Amino acid sequence: MGNGVREGQVDFKRQDVEPVLSTHLPPEGNQEKKKVLNSLMSGALAGAVAKTAVAPLDRTKIMFQGESPYRLIYRTYLNEGFWSLWRGNSATMVRVIPYAAIQFCAHEEYKQLLGSYYGFQGKALTPFPRFIAGSLAGTTAAMLTYPLDMVRARMAVTPKEMYSNIVHVFIRISREEGLKTLYRGFTPTILGVIPYAGLSFFTYETLKKLHADHSGKLQPSPPERLLFGACAGLIGQSASYPLDVVRRRMQTAGVMGHTYSSILLTMQEIIREEGLIRGLYKGLSMNWVKGPIAVGISFTTFDLTQILLRKLQHSTNGER
Repeated sequence: MGNGVREGQVDFKRQDVEPVLSTHLPPEGNQEKKKVLNSLMSGALAGAVAKTAVAPLDRTKIMFQGESPYRLIYRTYLNEGFWSLWRGNSATMVRVIPYAAIQFCAHEEYKQLLGSYYGFQGKALTPFPRFIAGSLAGTTAAMLTYPLDMVRARMAVTPKEMYSNIVHVFIRISREEGLKTLYRGFTPTILGVIPYAGLSFFTYETLKKLHADHSGKLQPSPPERLLFGACAGLIGQSASYPLDVVRRRMQTAGVMGHTYSSILLTMQEIIREEGLIRGLYKGLSMNWVKGPIAVGISFTTFDLTQILLRKLQHSTNGER
């Protein structure tokens, strides 16, 4: 009675206040789910936009690595038309969308985990954890989506008549070559992903941090993001390129008339038949065009989509 509140009013006030607090302050689990969903959506869009933009160069690169002569590329233009260079892009999308979604989402989660472990929560990671977060993200995505990468490689180097669609590739490979074939080239893929994803994310995050430190701006502009992503792609793909060649050779061995039993034997045969530079770095010049464009678009699309989704969520929450 000494607090000036009449009996009977206390419970009403509590009933009014508590629902308001529970409605306007969402639980941490809800926020975390939204964050993960945002990362998945942004990553999926980033992968789709980037890969569609460079699909013709991507197919040409795979054909080149797969030992098809350059005149085959020219005949493709003449016989099948310009749009034939996007053949296999549907298979690429089926693989890239989940791959990019998982990779970007995993990178955000690994950054958070490593930040907590090393005591950098809420701050930029130091170089080594930054590299580890990227490597773990790439490895996680590659492990979960590898058979789709195998299918894409097969569709890119074979004539239309051989495989009618993605499901047909799975069925025919499983029946004629065994399920193990769907994971052929898996080891060089993982060994290549570690430096590729690690260096790509490391370079991009480092350049953004250096930009913020020197310019005083919290966020780089879209053209600056594209430039940072291009640098990241150039460094990452150059470092992992020989393993990328080995991976493609092992994936397409069944239809190209070769048998590759291991990474080292594949490398030895490529070097013996074609030389070190012409063999293990075949198509690298094309990759220096394709890679920076794809990675630049991918990182930029992811960042801008994340920013847009956060703004939409804040505006939605503000209207409630």
